[in-house]
Amino acid sequence: MSTLRLTLPLPPGVNNQYVTVGKRRVLSKDARAFNKQVAAVARALHMREDTETLLPALQAKPFACDLVFYFETPFKRDLDGGLKIALDAVCGGLGLDDRFVVSITLEKRIDPLRPRLEMEIGPAEGWRFDREYVVLDPE
Repeated sequence: MSTLRLTLPLPPGVNNQYVTVGKRRVLSKDARAFNKQVAAVARALHMREDTETLLPALQAKPFACDLVFYFETPFKRDLDGGLKIALDAVCGGLGLDDRFVVSITLEKRIDPLRPRLEMEIGPAEGWRFDREYVVLDPE
């Protein structure tokens, strides 16, 4: 089984993801725009032939995510600030449940001319919980 590779816009940092409206915290304009862009990428992926078997194979099974953030500058943003919004947006758009993510790798790189997020999602081959724990079927 192969992996799914996506190139996405850089998500907003954690400090720019929410705003307060009245007494509620809601997604910021930047966060909503990011979610909309990811949804468009996800729709395009659903149309590709090579994802017809991969996406169903990842549903309700442990999977791994590798994320490489390409920032404009080396130390302006935290590496992990865009992790949650990216996972939520991508998994939601692809119909995957992010509770099944069992392995995450993060990497920071610099590309001042083309900031972006490159993400790879695939099965967590051979992964399992510790032997002393038995995981019951989630159904």
